Amino acid sequence: MTDHTPHAAKRIDGHEGGTHTFRYFDLVMAAFVTILLLSNIIGASKPSFVTLPVVGEWSFGAGVLFFPVSYIIGDVLTEVYGYAHARRVIWTGFAALAFMAFMAAVVVALPPAEGWPGQEAYEFVFGNSWRIVIASMVAFWAGEFANSFVLAKMKVWTGGKALWSRTIGSTIVGQGLDSLIFYPLAFYGLAGWPIEQLWQVVLSQWVIKTAWEALLTPVTYQAVGFLKRREGVEVFDTGTSFSPFASSKPPE
Repeated sequence: MTDHTPHAAKRIDGHEGGTHTFRYFDLVMAAFVTILLLSNIIGASKPSFVTLPVVGEWSFGAGVLFFPVSYIIGDVLTEVYGYAHARRVIWTGFAALAFMAFMAAVVVALPPAEGWPGQEAYEFVFGNSWRIVIASMVAFWAGEFANSFVLAKMKVWTGGKALWSRTIGSTIVGQGLDSLIFYPLAFYGLAGWPIEQLWQVVLSQWVIKTAWEALLTPVTYQAVGFLKRREGVEVFDTGTSFSPFASSKPPE
């Protein structure tokens, strides 16, 4: 597969990239956080299944159909805007998940109006939100930072070539951590989640998310190419601090 990196883009290092003002960064961040919240609150609670030849029924989390899009956007963020900007987005998503957990807890705890029939269903869907979101936050934090770190390092190692290798490679690491952390923390011991099904979901989430990333590689190429042409720069994370807690400001 050929790269679509714009030749006119100016190469800048991680320090400069961390303080650079970008034209489309806010829109990409908004898309990332939106998909992150919706896939966690709507999709994560429901296990589904497909029937496979020989294997039979194979369980997977319903959120896997949409959540990988956030990882693709995460790859685009690191590739186009650099690790420092990706770090800001990860912390923004982390804060959004925390607020979602708080809001869910408050809304579920409020007494329902007399005659409203939805409280039991509401508690069933959102009552475990504290556990799901705590698991989501831990898994998201570890998985996204691992994903961004691997992609940024591979970009420097490859000299910006072979984008597909770093998007898929970083996803294997990031999604593996995400799935391995999230599902046991969120659902271990809950009714409807026997241990065999839980580990099936962990494995299937990892495989399906990585497969989605590979399948959507042409879309990633188009998005990266479009944004680099519009932004006019190429960020390489040389001299970047990869600590999740580091400041994006360059040293004085």
